[in-house]
Amino acid sequence: MTAGMSQTRKRRVPLGLRGHLLGTMAVAAAWSVGFAGAAPSAVAADAQSKQWYLEPMHAEEMWKTTTGEGIKVAVIDTGVNPSTPSLKGQVLKGLDATGAEGDETDDYNGHGTTMAELIAGTGEGGGLRGLAPGAKIIPMRITNTEFQNAHSVNPHDSEDAIRAAADSDAQIISMSFGSDFPGREEREAVEYAESKGKLFFAAVGNLAETKNKDQYPAAYPQVVGVAATDSSGKASTYSQHGKTVDIAAPGDGIPAWCDSKFQGYCDSEGGTSQATAITSAAAALIWSAHPDWTANQVLNVLFDTAGRGDWEKGTLSNYLGHGIIRPAVNILKGTGTPGAPDISPLTKEKTSGSAGSAAPSAPASSQPDKKEKADGAALAGSGTEKNDDSQLGLILGGVAVVLVLGGGAFALVRKRRAA
Repeated sequence: MTAGMSQTRKRRVPLGLRGHLLGTMAVAAAWSVGFAGAAPSAVAADAQSKQWYLEPMHAEEMWKTTTGEGIKVAVIDTGVNPSTPSLKGQVLKGLDATGAEGDETDDYNGHGTTMAELIAGTGEGGGLRGLAPGAKIIPMRITNTEFQNAHSVNPHDSEDAIRAAADSDAQIISMSFGSDFPGREEREAVEYAESKGKLFFAAVGNLAETKNKDQYPAAYPQVVGVAATDSSGKASTYSQHGKTVDIAAPGDGIPAWCDSKFQGYCDSEGGTSQATAITSAAAALIWSAHPDWTANQVLNVLFDTAGRGDWEKGTLSNYLGHGIIRPAVNILKGTGTPGAPDISPLTKEKTSGSAGSAAPSAPASSQPDKKEKADGAALAGSGTEKNDDSQLGLILGGVAVVLVLGGGAFALVRKRRAA
């Protein structure tokens, strides 16, 4: 459930096992892999072959420098099964905040385990390969609407999980869940996480085509809202858009565990859940390569190196935020300005927490405060502009593509869903 939700205002949903693969982007250099984007159905014979983003993101090359070792990621989701071949030895002690039977290793629908594998999976046994296979996972189990309807649950599971993640050894919090409704206690938990020096990513949602309503916690100013793209670099049609989008990552067509039986993977249309997990893994790689940096500096580099074609730096897209993640630009080329260790790239305010010990460096790049000031900025791809179908040059993982910003978003009812 979402933080502070009552039993009547049901909770969040995992945001990631749905969506459409509509390629309204023209590919200038082959980034597409011809992924079919079928709805979850048949068991994938080879899940790894469908992780189309790893090659163009130069994952193998990055892993020669860093695999995310030394970084822990708190995954707030449906639980994480530590016994899948890809997660053996990757999962640490976490928290079950549901108030129901079981613990944080009892994943009741497979969503949380999928997210954990996309972050830190080793790929053993043909399982999903995480972008940061050297990182470790701290699972925090919360409820979705269906779970709430079937069990007596803790109505404050979201905020409890966020606070536990803030108090844990995790440097990064990844939450592929969302809800239509903000809550005071959840907001305070998010602020607490920032005060503890955590870098918090959350999915913006998958209901762009129907509701496109702000989702929480992604919409809180201290949280990095993550949108999804397809294999050509276009904003996914389901991926929600607006001021809550800070950055984007691959999300379409990425396989997922079919259910809580863990007998195989299913093809999936994807979602902002997957994009959030992959972004969290990208941050883990950068942080592992620069262990003295703070959360602010890691995020500043993610923003600074994001693929955005010829957009002016500081210009934000309603669909892609600062652009599409490109961790290889930093890992392999050393590009990206970390900025001040104690200034948030999101709010432009001084933060009290510090997860690193870096000395002050160059000032953070000047960018408008998205969540407060986006209305006054020139937003590439904004629905209010004439360039929704314009083409923007974009470099993704070193491969050039021509991008047409499309619609898409996930919407959550106050009921909780996975993104």
